[in-house]
Amino acid sequence: MTKTELVDNIAEKTGLTKKDSKQAVDAFLEVITDTLKSEATKDADERDKVQLIGFGSFEVRDRSARTGRNPQTGEELQIPARKVPAFKSGKGLKDAVNGDK
Repeated sequence: MTKTELVDNIAEKTGLTKKDSKQAVDAFLEVITDTLKSEATKDADERDKVQLIGFGSFEVRDRSARTGRNPQTGEELQIPARKVPAFKSGKGLKDAVNGDK
């Protein structure tokens, strides 16, 4: 499903206009993005998650430095440590996907 299809579905289910639905989706994504950007500046043990009970949570995780390989040349290279966004699905979403409710 694309963002446009998501906006269309929200407009259909809520009775909002497509314009209002797009603004809601954009605002939702902006809030999550801004929150994760803010949390990425904190130490790992001080970070908060964006939790949507029953759906899942978004968080920032640390990825360790590692050795990689250039697929064209086979040359080894160091990939630096970095922070990455992560999503962990909640029980309600898992149950829905498995047909349990």
